[in-house]
Amino acid sequence: MSTVAIAPLTESLPAFLASYDFSDIAVIVDNHTSRFCYPDLKSLLPKHTLIRIKSGEEQKHIATCEMIWDALTRANFDRHGLVLNLGGGVIGDMGGFCAATYKRGIAFVQLPTTLLAQVDASVGGKLGIDFRGFKNHIGVFQQPDAVLIDTAFLATLPERELRSGFAEVIKHCLIADAAMWDEIRRRDLAEQDWATLVAHSVEVKKRVVAEDPTEKGLRKILNFGHTVGHAVETYFLNQPRKRLLHGEAIAVGMISEAFIAFQKKMIDKDLLNATEEYIFSVYGNVRLQDEDIEPILALTLQDKKNRGNQVRMSLLDGPGSCAYDIPVTTAEMRRSLEFYRGLNKN
Repeated sequence: MSTVAIAPLTESLPAFLASYDFSDIAVIVDNHTSRFCYPDLKSLLPKHTLIRIKSGEEQKHIATCEMIWDALTRANFDRHGLVLNLGGGVIGDMGGFCAATYKRGIAFVQLPTTLLAQVDASVGGKLGIDFRGFKNHIGVFQQPDAVLIDTAFLATLPERELRSGFAEVIKHCLIADAAMWDEIRRRDLAEQDWATLVAHSVEVKKRVVAEDPTEKGLRKILNFGHTVGHAVETYFLNQPRKRLLHGEAIAVGMISEAFIAFQKKMIDKDLLNATEEYIFSVYGNVRLQDEDIEPILALTLQDKKNRGNQVRMSLLDGPGSCAYDIPVTTAEMRRSLEFYRGLNKN
């Protein structure tokens, strides 16, 4: 497990760089981080190569990787270079993937700037890109040399981005810490203590990943809400007017999958009600139409937890507890989406 430091970047980055002798440094940024975050980073670095990409999940594909690899090649990067990924989950996933595969692997550090990346995407060594519309379909497991988290970057986020990242905070509480779940659900989004919650989520994820680094068992619990959630996110990815942020789709997934757990008698009605009421209060509704259901269900067949043609889910089995590799039928998922749609009508 790589080093994770939660501290001002003005302290953590110089200390990290002083411990190594890198031949070259590249910084990957997008439209947003080049404007709002890179100026604070620039003065902390020696001479370096800046690689700009467009922002958004729709850029997370092989063509963007080719651009990054080309930039490293033109800058004559050798195997002793360092890539700094300054951004959210897209840059962390894709920049890390490019570093892990360039000349069979060079050093990289995650500098997460979004709540989503700080509490989830940057920690754990999952790297990858989307392929033919399927989310994170191509990738590798490779731990970064460090994850340097500066919560000051959260002040640069619009509220919608903050809300998106909060879905992963909710997930960590539901699967691993019933007391923290009870605490966060008594507060609105604006009342949350982000410094505490970032540290809490990082500890949850570090603990799980340390036991199962390549997702053969326990690490699968981190995918609660993501079977249905990723299918919903992927389905709307090609509909610009309805496109969802990751956490917005995972919110749909957590409610739907909590309903499946209730139907399987793994959780009681109180936990189901508390889960759907709180998540719905934070995220509102995603309007699913009749014609949306079957395409979403078809996309669950590509989920990486599946075995053969059988969908396997990670489902709550109590407050702060989660089971994994639970077989789920298409009929059960369809009922869960109908349950979610019914909430929209209330």
